[in-house]
Amino acid sequence: MDRFVSNFTNRLDAKGRVSIPSSFRAVLAKDGYEGLYVHPALDLAAFDAGGHALRRTIDDILARFSPFSEEWESLSTALNGTSEVLKVDPEGRIMLSEALKAHTGIADAVTFVGHGHKFQIWEPQRFQAHLETAKARLRDVKRALGSQPLPSTGLAGA
Repeated sequence: MDRFVSNFTNRLDAKGRVSIPSSFRAVLAKDGYEGLYVHPALDLAAFDAGGHALRRTIDDILARFSPFSEEWESLSTALNGTSEVLKVDPEGRIMLSEALKAHTGIADAVTFVGHGHKFQIWEPQRFQAHLETAKARLRDVKRALGSQPLPSTGLAGA
C-alpha cells in the first residue's frame, strides 16, 4: 500500500510525543522523505502531513501560477512559509510544535486521517465534528447525483 488510508487516534506520551500509525509509517518509508513535512491546513483546524508526494502536490499547485503573482505568493506563504519538517524518532514518534498544537487545539491525543497522498492530524473531537459535516455533505451530493439522468453511452441498442 502506498496511500494513507483510514484513521487512527493516538495519545501523546508524557514527553509530548505521539506515534505515527504503523501503516502510515510504512507509506512514509516507501516515499523516502527524511522526517515528516507538515503545514497547517488552509481552511481547517488540522494540519496536512506527508513526504515527497505531498511536496510534489504543493509544487504542482504552485506551478499553475506565475512565481511573481499574488496567488503564488499567498499559496507559497501558506503552504511553505508555515510548514515544518518534524523529526521522526526510531520508534516512529513525532513531537508537535506549540504552533501546530495551537492551530489544531491538540492537547493530549491526535487523530491521524488518511487522504491518499497525504494525511491530516486533528484534535479527535474536532475531527469527529468534521467527519459528521463531511458525511452530511456527501449525502447531499449523493442525492443530487441520484436525481440526475445517466449520461448517454452512445451505444445504441447496447
